[in-house]
Amino acid sequence: RIDYRVELLTARRAASYPVAAPVGLPESFKATSVRFKGDDFDAWHLGFHTTGGEYLQVEQSAEKPATFLEKATQGGRASEVTEKIGDRTWTRYTGGRYDALVHEEKGATTVVAGTGSFEQLSQMAKALKSQ
Repeated sequence: RIDYRVELLTARRAASYPVAAPVGLPESFKATSVRFKGDDFDAWHLGFHTTGGEYLQVEQSAEKPATFLEKATQGGRASEVTEKIGDRTWTRYTGGRYDALVHEEKGATTVVAGTGSFEQLSQMAKALKSQ
């Protein structure tokens, strides 16, 4: 388990978009990796291990969506299925190394991806708060 608060504060000060991080996840979700690369399209990454040993990650970037999504979903493709979570509409991506939920907005793309179920991906997406 890691503490990512310092990296989150740094990313939120430096990024060209509102950086998202989860609030109120169960204790069983353990943060295991974090990084912010301001010289790489303000790329934000936060990784978690979940109950049952699954892996979930939050990825955000100001990079061109087509390029970023190939990396963030590890080869996934958009499906016809969308899901309304809070005030955002997310598109399901399948077929890559990870399943993913993707939200595109002006200035940044947010991806919640991993080996977990779409229920777990939705739980993570619902917990995301931006500042």
